[in-house]
Amino acid sequence: MAGSVPGAVDFEAFVRARSGALVRTGYLLTGDAALAHDLVQEALVRTWPHWARISTGAPEAYVRTVMTRLQISWRRRKWRGEIPTERLPERALGQEVDADVDGELAWALAHLPVRQRQVVVLRYAEDLPVEQVAQILGCSAGTVKSQASRGLASLRAALTPAGGRAAGDRPAPGSRAGDRATRDPGAGDRSTGEHTDTARAGGGT
Repeated sequence: MAGSVPGAVDFEAFVRARSGALVRTGYLLTGDAALAHDLVQEALVRTWPHWARISTGAPEAYVRTVMTRLQISWRRRKWRGEIPTERLPERALGQEVDADVDGELAWALAHLPVRQRQVVVLRYAEDLPVEQVAQILGCSAGTVKSQASRGLASLRAALTPAGGRAAGDRPAPGSRAGDRATRDPGAGDRSTGEHTDTARAGGGT
């Protein structure tokens, strides 16, 4: 199939190379491993028809944008059950969430408001600059900074023994994402000034 569909080989290579990172992002956004896989798969289904256009730019940023918009849409519809998907070129999504995802961090993130969670995940777990997060989420840089500050404050409260779950109920800490997500917000707000053309991401969905 891949050989007969223009762009399919490149798309499959992208999925193989980046699906693990995308599923990890999906898990931090949703707090649910199965839902993370569904989120990534649906985002890829919606990305595929536009692949010829976006593949020359920043396709991963495009997929992340679709994922964040889908997450909001699913929550609004109180979606439950399987997502109907179209056929994709042969692909292989990772079956497990990346081992470095901290279960305790995912638990704390799941208790943040959706926008704060998205900002914290994109800004710190994915290490994107403020302007790029703002572009993905369709908000101002100031909103990203304020939501990041509030989100980090809530995470710190939840991840300390006094504010979080009892120690015996917590998954083992120590993830790379957790270290980044709880660092000083002042340091985290520095920006490289990068911009990614994702304004139209998901627009054809």
